[in-house]
Amino acid sequence: MLLRHTPKEIKERTALRVNPAKTCQPVGAMYASLGINKCLPHSHGSQGCCAYHRSVLTRHYKDPIMAGTSSFTEGASVFGGQANLLQAIDNIFTIYEPDVIAVHSTCLSETIGDDMNQIAAKAKEDGKIPEGKFVIHASTPSYVGSHVTGFANMTKSMALQFAQKTGIKEDHVNVIPGYVEPSDMKEIKRLLKEMKVKNIMFPDTSHVVNAPMTGKYKMYPDGGVTVDELMETGDSSFTFALGQWASEDAAKGLDAKFSIPFDVLDLPIGYKATDRFIESLRKNAGVTVPDSITVERGQLMDVIADMQQYLYQKKVALVGDPDQMIALTEFIVSLGMIPAYVITGTPGKKFEEKIKQITKDVPYEVKVKAEGDMFMLHQWIKNDPVDLLMGNTYLKYIARDEDIPLVRFGFPILDRIGHSYFPTVGYMGALRLVEKILERLMDRYDRDISEEKFELVM
Repeated sequence: MLLRHTPKEIKERTALRVNPAKTCQPVGAMYASLGINKCLPHSHGSQGCCAYHRSVLTRHYKDPIMAGTSSFTEGASVFGGQANLLQAIDNIFTIYEPDVIAVHSTCLSETIGDDMNQIAAKAKEDGKIPEGKFVIHASTPSYVGSHVTGFANMTKSMALQFAQKTGIKEDHVNVIPGYVEPSDMKEIKRLLKEMKVKNIMFPDTSHVVNAPMTGKYKMYPDGGVTVDELMETGDSSFTFALGQWASEDAAKGLDAKFSIPFDVLDLPIGYKATDRFIESLRKNAGVTVPDSITVERGQLMDVIADMQQYLYQKKVALVGDPDQMIALTEFIVSLGMIPAYVITGTPGKKFEEKIKQITKDVPYEVKVKAEGDMFMLHQWIKNDPVDLLMGNTYLKYIARDEDIPLVRFGFPILDRIGHSYFPTVGYMGALRLVEKILERLMDRYDRDISEEKFELVM
């Protein structure tokens, strides 16, 4: 294994990333697009780019991801991709009959300077977009940002390019769930239903990338926010944006265009972040908190209290998307554990400031790095080991080399199932996270304990 040659000596690197904790913008844009009902994502670039983006999402969700591509060749790379995209729009509406084509750019189309607004307008002018059908677009070159910012850009586009204002404020709210699993979006909707909050969630990938097997093929599953719902977001009374990196831009855009007030919250991972989400719903949607949700919180707190001795002061290394890492770090601290190392591949100094604020009272030097990589994490671990790793599938190599338990969390998870169906948000999601953490730690305890201390009951 090449990782076994990772040196303990740390040297500053400015122009090299080894196993960065992110992937490119179009992956996030494609995932966001799938959250629109009867939408076909379209990659404006080379066929190879689209194949990779589809592949990583298909491997993560274990569900076939459909998307179109402008299939750039040398000619399009020199003279521009307008002709390719116009032909693609015509072909897609004729053959595959989506309601929406969501076009995201790639490095190649951005570098040659294709004007997406102009191309979309020409497609409309030339009659290539049928009546009642739509083309939206977002700028997502891979040489900046990450899959999280790509998701944010497409989410903002779907808000601003669909939303309309009739002048009549409705009693529903907008909910932007952030870059989370379809299971998490479903759990957020369940909480909203429990609190009787009328809402429009966008994007919504539940029942799209985790659609049931019925024995009949459907190119467009039943899930996803509808075009009519997206149009109604301009009349919503409030917007709840979950996750600053993935959701804030869309909320700000709706406020600027339609004067819709908003609240940017952390992802509701762990009880503190979920408390803030529930309280914001209570305050800004004018509802009460039902006993059913209070019971869920109490069950979570009971488990945390019962198992505190197995969690206390355990050191954890965390790798993942910024919104998820912020909420997860806070949860880890609240469990009495130590988030020794926190890394995200997405750029942003605000991330480092936020983590330092969350961990300011932790009795340990917490190392945090935005735009970091797993090579750096491995070096940190070699110099000062941890008790647990939490992050995506790529952490399994460090887990094996350093013999450290791993809880798979985030994106992508390529070698396990469950993330599409079992949430980690809300009180019930937090309970599942605690169970997964305890399972790894206690399995390790049983493996390493001496024979005379090997007990049936912990």
